[in-house]
Amino acid sequence: MRLLKSFLPLNLLLLGTQVVSAQFKLPTLPYATNALEPAIDKQTMEIHYGKHHAAYVNNLNGALKTASAEGKSLAELLAQVSKYPAVIRNNAGGHFNHSLFWLIMTPKPKPVSAGFLKEINANFGSIEKFKAAFADSAAKRFGSGWAWLIVQNGKLKISTTANQDNPLMDVVAEKGKPILALDVWEHAYYLKYQNKRPDYINAWWTVVNWAEVERRFNEVKK
Repeated sequence: MRLLKSFLPLNLLLLGTQVVSAQFKLPTLPYATNALEPAIDKQTMEIHYGKHHAAYVNNLNGALKTASAEGKSLAELLAQVSKYPAVIRNNAGGHFNHSLFWLIMTPKPKPVSAGFLKEINANFGSIEKFKAAFADSAAKRFGSGWAWLIVQNGKLKISTTANQDNPLMDVVAEKGKPILALDVWEHAYYLKYQNKRPDYINAWWTVVNWAEVERRFNEVKK
């Protein structure tokens, strides 16, 4: 089944994968692995999704019992991740982050709607200024991590996290509800872009699913 074709209730924090027999599942991609080319190549997608994301899911499932976390939703794990060992933090974060990442990309992107553009302009001045600020934050994220567009007190804000942390975790400094995510781990881009992270970021804008981003914003802005 596709993961989160529609939103889960807000008390699951948007992407809280339901527990099925205490096991988390690798979501089905909403497009083929070559569908995002040339921005993201097929080989990278196959490895990123089929190896890296799958490993986070498998490792998370394997750690649940020893961490006394069986029966917890993904949202519950993230909200109280400080209570669990690092294996839960790393792999629950990896599962959540990638699940969102796949969904906010599309092979058939549409322009930002007039309504959401007003929100962006109100918070950043213009879409160009937003993209520049987001790209700068993503490029300057030292080492491995993520760049986010979050909703914080009803406002849009850019943030970044290290490793597989995300703004839903109780351990991060900048908390909020993520509606856009960019993976800047090297495994997300190195096969095609090598050390040229800014080139990867620039290409990524061409596959952003703005309709999905706006939908998530409307769900959490109140």
